[in-house]
Amino acid sequence: MSDEPGLRVVLCWHMHQPQYCDLISGEYKLPWTYLHATKDYVDMAAHLEAVPDARAVVNFAPVLLEQIDDYAAQVRGYLHEHKPIRDPLLAVLVEPVLPAHPERRLELINNCLRVNRERVIDRFPAYQRLVELVEPFRANCSDLIYISDQFLSDLVFWYHLGWIGETVRRNDLRVQRWQEQGSNFSLHDRRELLVLIGELLAGVLDRYARLADSGRVELSLSPYGHPIVPLMLELQSAREAMPGVQLPELEFYQGGQERAHWHIREGLNIFEQYFGRKPVGCWPAEGGVSAATLELLGEYGFRWAATGETVLHNSLAASEVAAAPDALFKGYRVNNSGPVCFFRDDNLSDEIGFTYSGWHADDAVANFIHHLENIAGSHRRRDLAVAIILDGENAWEHYPDNGYHFLRTLYENLATHPQLKLSTFSQCLDEGVEVAPLSTLVSGSWVYGTFSTWVGDRDKNRGWDMLGDAKRAFDQVVAAGSLDSDQVAAAELQLAVCEGSDWFWWFGDYNPADSVSDFESLYRLHLGNLYQLLGLEPPEYLAHTFARGSGRPAMGGVMRHGQARD
Repeated sequence: MSDEPGLRVVLCWHMHQPQYCDLISGEYKLPWTYLHATKDYVDMAAHLEAVPDARAVVNFAPVLLEQIDDYAAQVRGYLHEHKPIRDPLLAVLVEPVLPAHPERRLELINNCLRVNRERVIDRFPAYQRLVELVEPFRANCSDLIYISDQFLSDLVFWYHLGWIGETVRRNDLRVQRWQEQGSNFSLHDRRELLVLIGELLAGVLDRYARLADSGRVELSLSPYGHPIVPLMLELQSAREAMPGVQLPELEFYQGGQERAHWHIREGLNIFEQYFGRKPVGCWPAEGGVSAATLELLGEYGFRWAATGETVLHNSLAASEVAAAPDALFKGYRVNNSGPVCFFRDDNLSDEIGFTYSGWHADDAVANFIHHLENIAGSHRRRDLAVAIILDGENAWEHYPDNGYHFLRTLYENLATHPQLKLSTFSQCLDEGVEVAPLSTLVSGSWVYGTFSTWVGDRDKNRGWDMLGDAKRAFDQVVAAGSLDSDQVAAAELQLAVCEGSDWFWWFGDYNPADSVSDFESLYRLHLGNLYQLLGLEPPEYLAHTFARGSGRPAMGGVMRHGQARD
């Protein structure tokens, strides 16, 4: 046999956050975009830069790209143009006057504890000590008047320092100096940390663009606001994988075809604005696919799309085709048209997402590569590819040192492996990975092969009915011609935010209470803003909470396993 590497391995990291900004007031309601940018997006770029022979696909939701750019502009505006920062948590980092009211102090303290206790807080003795000291005060809000401003200053400082990427932590002298200092951070120190945050935010997207220019990364996108396109096109498609599902009162999403086109067009425009190229690959939001979705992506020239493993199993069964042992490691074209669809290896992807964070990095990487070697040895073909697809931002908080050792070792070992070849989906197509025909595609997502994470639950269905009401109101006002072109554009953008998948992900009592509250209230705010932009009075139900959580899912619920587990 030739010495040419055989099995291709595609690591696809999906980066996305929903719109956390109140588009009317301009204020950010949750800080996760800038925090993940300074930690996870920066680190992933650095690992790829450090291993020249590494390859990966990095997928961005355009609504995330806009937020990263907006945060960079906020920091720049604050430092150089005397403009306010519109994220309360980031703003308090550099505000000379810290909150005095006990309830506001408690809110700030609680926000500064929203990070992994074991991997971040307990890693730094000074941060750990602050948290231990403040815990008794949290039980009685009025006691917080005895907490000094310096204490709050240090806590806010350490929270932001804890969210700095490990690759920055190891190389930036300022970070090392602050960690050594440990306490008594001055207003100047806080401002200098903001300068660093601004540098990271301003540079991260350009780093990915340069990696793409050098051929080391393939950049792909999800439609603009991260909507579940199959459900927009045909809400009843949820029944294909869940025949008995209880769907919303809403029978179909009015104008869904037009809205799906809008999200793809706008997504392409935003993507080209930041990266100077047109993507040829698409991770449909949540890997949500249907035959109609793939046909739509084909209209825009996409070469490939991807989804979950169970969608393939369901589709092969519906096509009355026996699943061959190597079925998962091919691309598929539905009815010989549209983009090639790749399917996620759920077990290997979930090992990274849920298992390896508790292992030593060397053991985890060895185990992962052993699985890949077994696949390569079982098939001994050079036209197969394994697709490892997962969230590129949330897993690393559970790893030691933000996954530094695991990711660096993974890239280095795969890049030099004699029988495995790191690749991208486009390279797989260019180099002749097998593309098989598929006569039937059963609609579904990467989670369980169904849309159960976004529809079918009482609260999720209520969310869809509320969205349907808002869409009908939007259509009526636009048809009446009472808005000018700028007002229509603003309402259309606000509607796109409401159509995102994340709101529905969090509805349901199996999710944790704090997260459900955050996303449920933000969803109602976005819907309320849409009515305001349309010049309409919002319906009364938007003033009332409709979803609450009480669960304790793995990893806090930010990730799911690809296949249902007992």
